[in-house]
Amino acid sequence: MSNSTRALLRRMAPSIYGPTILFTLGEFAMMPLIPVIAVDMGAGLGLSGVIASAVVVGQLVGNLPASWVVARAGERVAMLIASAVALLGVIGVAFAPNVAVLGAAVFVVGFAAATFGLARHSFMTTRVPFAIRARALSLIGGSHRLGRFAGPFLAAGLLTATGSSAAPVWAFAVCLVLAALLVAFAPDPERVIAPPAGGADAGGARGGDSAGPASARAGGIAAAIREGRGPLLRIGGSAAVLSGLRSVKDVLLPLWGVSIGMDAAAIALVVGVSGTIDFALFYTSGQVMDRFGRLWAALPATSAMALSFLVLACTHDLPGAEAWLLGCAVVIGIGNGLSSGILLTLGADLAPGDDPAPYLAAWRTLTDLGGAVAPLAVSAIAAVSLPLAAAATGVLAVLGSAGFARWIPRYIPRARGGRRDP
Repeated sequence: MSNSTRALLRRMAPSIYGPTILFTLGEFAMMPLIPVIAVDMGAGLGLSGVIASAVVVGQLVGNLPASWVVARAGERVAMLIASAVALLGVIGVAFAPNVAVLGAAVFVVGFAAATFGLARHSFMTTRVPFAIRARALSLIGGSHRLGRFAGPFLAAGLLTATGSSAAPVWAFAVCLVLAALLVAFAPDPERVIAPPAGGADAGGARGGDSAGPASARAGGIAAAIREGRGPLLRIGGSAAVLSGLRSVKDVLLPLWGVSIGMDAAAIALVVGVSGTIDFALFYTSGQVMDRFGRLWAALPATSAMALSFLVLACTHDLPGAEAWLLGCAVVIGIGNGLSSGILLTLGADLAPGDDPAPYLAAWRTLTDLGGAVAPLAVSAIAAVSLPLAAAATGVLAVLGSAGFARWIPRYIPRARGGRRDP
């Protein structure tokens, strides 16, 4: 990494990476407690799961309105607004008198998270030079992974120290305040980091289907989708598959462990090993994408997960099923680690360089939809047969791999994805 690259990434740390870690840390400290809070209010297990999933629904619904906020207020102000709205949601969780209010408050948190994420994504798209874009965005993925990994441990420590299920909720509130302070008082990245030379060309890479920024601004999301529907449906469809695979692994690996008779500690160890490998590779993903092209991260990642799920489907009743699960979990961790930041990077590559927010809103809605629908579909199949669910996931991963192999070279040529540091 060159000195100029290090300097640029350091300048983004206080206002981009720091707030990302704080937001995600607080969110994943609170979210595991939502079902517990709901049950304490008298909800059944099914309703508690629905309430916890309201954050995903809120994020899905919030992506499109978020583009309106970002386009009019700017990325920095949008992040501050999102932090304030999320804080209102957290207060709603803390003081919810019934499960209906609790569900609404969780929905608000997800809605605000969509605006926070889109603002950050839009800023990185317009301000970070293309040559280091993937590394910068892989650090976003790593920041998110760090917060997601550490959040439950923070919650466990607070619960042990206080004995109150409200402690992680208030911890999220503190994290939001700190994130907002960083965004508000750190050096304004929009001033210290000038847009890269080249305007839209530095931001978008759609080949013949490139959308004009002026048309996107004029028609908002509808125009962005209309002008960029080719890459959105083709590469975006494969990206939605990858998003779905990430969600499925969080459901399928623990279910598989239970099904083959592993105890809770052993299952946690398997999931933990996979997650550790995933986290360790997050920056490697960005280096690969910037130096060799996006396909060199996307294709190995989805192929590794395809192979793992297909192998897993054949090993449920074999001797040493636990070892097979661990091996597949390790390969899944490698695949997911190699894909760190890929969804952000592909969306940034395809978005109009001067006004990316509308296109990115549509992109994030599509990928979030994949992440929400895939585990539900796999869970339904798992109710019939767990090996069949793993096989279906493997086939889905193969389709995603084929989509990336077919469409990334067309819309994001290797010549634009293989630049080295200047």
